Amino acid sequence: MVGLTSIRTSGHKIEIVNQLLLPHTVEFIPIDTVEEAHDAIKSMKIRGAPAIASLAALIVSSEIARGLETTPPPSFLESPQALKEFIEPKLSYLFTARPTAVNLGAATRRLANTLQSGLDAGKDAKIIAQDLVAEGLAIDSEDVSRNKAMSKWGGDWLMEQVKKKGGSGTAINVMTVCNTGSLATSGYGTALGLITYLHETGNLQKAFFTQSTPYHQGSRLTAYELLSLNIPSVMLCDSMVGSLFQHNNIAGIAVGADRIAKNGDTANKVGTYNAAVLAARHGIPFIVVAPVSTVDLDVEDGSGIPIEHRPPLEACLVRGALYPFVANADGTKAQASVMVTPEGLEGVYNPSFDVTPAELITAIVTEKGVAVKEDGKTSFDLSKIV
Repeated sequence: MVGLTSIRTSGHKIEIVNQLLLPHTVEFIPIDTVEEAHDAIKSMKIRGAPAIASLAALIVSSEIARGLETTPPPSFLESPQALKEFIEPKLSYLFTARPTAVNLGAATRRLANTLQSGLDAGKDAKIIAQDLVAEGLAIDSEDVSRNKAMSKWGGDWLMEQVKKKGGSGTAINVMTVCNTGSLATSGYGTALGLITYLHETGNLQKAFFTQSTPYHQGSRLTAYELLSLNIPSVMLCDSMVGSLFQHNNIAGIAVGADRIAKNGDTANKVGTYNAAVLAARHGIPFIVVAPVSTVDLDVEDGSGIPIEHRPPLEACLVRGALYPFVANADGTKAQASVMVTPEGLEGVYNPSFDVTPAELITAIVTEKGVAVKEDGKTSFDLSKIV
């Protein structure tokens, strides 16, 4: 199976894997403009908070870098003010693609701050442009190392919790929701990275994952990643989580995040809250694994997190390979979308995310460490891990 990645680059060329076609077809799409990046993010051809932040940073970097190499130079390099007027609308536009994912906002703000710092310092337009290119590349490159760091923090913490309950800390079963691996990041992953770390260290028995409807990020993407990594795994329908907890020894639930409020309330793929409620009922540690850039200290609690609602039609359709398999002319499996609801269904509730209250979360992990609540508290102090 091919190595998994959400984004690949060569010079100023950017391509993303079309995640809407996975796992049956691996198709890379060129992204040449901010508008194409916005469409790819909005349509979920690329998804995962860290990955979309990387794409946003890379496309801005690429457009500027191509301008720097053009003769004669484009008009946006004629002056610092012209550069500002060129860049700021693009950053604002990219931010509108997925409003819940705070990483996207963090990336665009970093680029905006780089721009403003250059303007304040009186730098030449070309120098500011070079600074923006470097910052965009840095945003992307930082992702893998921090993912490995948080995965180790979280995995070691979970093994310690198992030992405290009298277990060996090995042969651990962990459940996850949605997809938080290499396809959702620039590599390794967050919550799925924790599972990968446990597997690599010989401490994982099985990974359990929900289908994560209606986009099936679990059954399409997480399944694909776990197979590629040869990690023993079991898929379950979203409605089977309670049954899983009743009949299996699950050591912990590890999930990613699209935004974490100051108090620890966490927005993530819809269905995360359901899993957290059931985990609390069964006394299973519930762990959020996400980079520092996902923590939004400007939002006091979950009530301030905007929740994106997807088009109702998306909840009425399922896409996949025709079965029995039918080959296209190029040898790929033929795919189709089918409607599983009555035509004309008007009442459809289809949020992309839900918010898990901090009181249901056992630990929040970033690349800087693990935060737990103080005894008797229902919220987190995240100051030590941001």
